[in-house]
Amino acid sequence: MDLMGEMATLDDAEGVRFSYDRRRAPETIVPGRAEVTHERSATNGALRRAAAQPGEGKGDPGRLSALGASLLRRGDAEAAEPYLRAAAGAGDRAAANNLGVLLHQGGRAAEAAEWWRTAAVAGSAAAAHALGRYHREQGDETAAGYWLRQSAEAGHTLGAYALADLLDHRGEDGAAQWFRAAAEGGHREAAYRVGLLALRAARPTSAREAERWFRQAAARGHRRAALRLATLLEERGELREAGRWYLIAANEGEPQAACALGFLLRDAGNDEAAEDWWRRAALGGDGNAANALGALHADRGERQSAERWYRAALDAGDVNGAFNLGLLCAGQGRDAQAEQWYRKAAYAGHTEAANALAVLLLQRGDAQGAEPWFSKAAEGGSVDAAFNLGILHAGRGEEAAALQWYRQAAEAGHAEAALQVGSALLRDGAEDAAERTLRRAAECGSVEGAFRLAALLERRSAGAPPQAPDALDAAADAGEELCGPDGAGGDGPGGRPEYEDWYETAARAGHRRAQVRVGMCAVARGEVVEAAHWYRQAAEAGSGNGAFNLGLLLAREGAEPEAALWWQRAAEAGHGRAALRLALLAARRNELAEGRHWCGRAMELGPAEVAGRAARLKDALHAELTA
Repeated sequence: MDLMGEMATLDDAEGVRFSYDRRRAPETIVPGRAEVTHERSATNGALRRAAAQPGEGKGDPGRLSALGASLLRRGDAEAAEPYLRAAAGAGDRAAANNLGVLLHQGGRAAEAAEWWRTAAVAGSAAAAHALGRYHREQGDETAAGYWLRQSAEAGHTLGAYALADLLDHRGEDGAAQWFRAAAEGGHREAAYRVGLLALRAARPTSAREAERWFRQAAARGHRRAALRLATLLEERGELREAGRWYLIAANEGEPQAACALGFLLRDAGNDEAAEDWWRRAALGGDGNAANALGALHADRGERQSAERWYRAALDAGDVNGAFNLGLLCAGQGRDAQAEQWYRKAAYAGHTEAANALAVLLLQRGDAQGAEPWFSKAAEGGSVDAAFNLGILHAGRGEEAAALQWYRQAAEAGHAEAALQVGSALLRDGAEDAAERTLRRAAECGSVEGAFRLAALLERRSAGAPPQAPDALDAAADAGEELCGPDGAGGDGPGGRPEYEDWYETAARAGHRRAQVRVGMCAVARGEVVEAAHWYRQAAEAGSGNGAFNLGLLLAREGAEPEAALWWQRAAEAGHGRAALRLALLAARRNELAEGRHWCGRAMELGPAEVAGRAARLKDALHAELTA
């Protein structure tokens, strides 16, 4: 498809530094643990003495239980067991629970469960929690649910959390309620989970609600909550506080927090500190950080180090590492290796790798092999791949299919795709829709889109009939002396027409025809110096119209010799009017042979009107020579 005088080109991965997913956050569940409970406290010495006193032939169960609990807390299970057995046998439920804990710690889980059952039946919420967790570990989720609910409904925080975790695992209702109950009881993992549930709810207040719970969990030392909290704060633009929480989580050993902290530091201009944190995160297994380090070394030209880190990212399970290795190899001209890495990433579902692979195959002439990968990438959301499919179909003359893909890419913000759609709408005479689409292309950064929008707006401001894109281009370059438009008013800054702003946008980006038009607009306002500036820029970039118009300005200012130099450059670039000007100039100087030469060039170059004038002048010069 012809566009801007050239073929539309494929979007590939060139210029892409690396790929990463900055905001992944883990959701690992940290289970609770069985509790050692007691109902009174005293020093061990006092407890031993009290426990040794007979009461109806036995020691006091309460004091025996307290002594056993104290010894168990100190880690002296051997000494604690007889006291706990004596107290549990006498009906002390705290002792029964603690005996279960002691036995479970010693690997005697079945016996522990029996004592927990005894304590739970007697009303111990802690024992019900422990028994519920035991049954879950044994795979009996029904029994686990029963005992955990007993614990939770008795107000036991760990029981509430364990019940919520079980319900969440089974996809049953009520998980959120019990997570919240545990969180309100101070359970940090529950607070973290409530925050995650709030985010998933996607309500207008979700972020603020999640932040409150993440903050509660983070304040209790939950490092993943600190990471989530920092991410929310960063998204809201509160970078200083975000950095503080990233630092807290990173110092607690959270690799993703270290990675994110690295990006914050990089964005603040502290590359050295960023590299340190990325290295710490990468060594902790974070693939994002390894990719960032790879990109850092690639930018420095340290290809081997870059490749090492990209491989580390891939080893960490980050498929971006394979894609980045492909980019690295492609940048070195190692296309066979690049293809291997792109394929590896593409098979793993990396859409941009699929697009890059397709581009590589197409450049090798394998359009049949490229198309399925373009389709896979486009279906996966790659805007570049959708645009490239448009080009592929256009090259086959399949305009309807091409336009369909261009539209998909344009709707996703692809500037050049929007330009193609806008041009198609112009050809169909749908000027209002074309203007909207070209405006989108221009606003998304398409230089040609800005020029075409300006040309359309200029023509419409003059009330001219609809024209196809090529006719618009010709109109934008037309005029006997290209002196400029009539200066009709508009809605741009300072009251100037909007089209002038778009011409200037394109001109500043180096668009030669736009530079000529900006010069023409300046002439119309009488700003000759500005006009000369833009004409000179266009002329030095190879624009025949720019050189011709610059010659006109110089001639009007009396600098005819310099004007002749620019006309000669324009004529040599194929500008018929410039050749005619040189012929007229030579005739005035009585350089008849030179004049006839330029007349001949003007006749060859045209357009028809110029060729006719040149022919008449050539005849006159011939008559003068032969007179």
